[in-house]
Amino acid sequence: MPKKRKSSGKTGSNKGKHKMVQCNKCGRHVARSKAKIVRRRTNLVDGRMHKELRDSGTIIISGNIKKYLCISCAVHSGLVSQRAEDKRKE
Repeated sequence: MPKKRKSSGKTGSNKGKHKMVQCNKCGRHVARSKAKIVRRRTNLVDGRMHKELRDSGTIIISGNIKKYLCISCAVHSGLVSQRAEDKRKE
């Protein structure tokens, strides 16, 4: 029977079990190696204030948000797509 993925859907580590993380969309608990990570940059200041500070030459630091998504939520939101059958590992 052909195997769908060479890695069985997990990213590489051979050190045993990974910690579980919670999906930010549906709340499902997923192994950290199997979850998809989405990073977003956010402005800590609103738009008008950001423009004024930038014009005055101030350095503005932006924050980062890290989200974990399970595979089904990642597919549903369009971050990951399923591979065609002919491209899968045999």
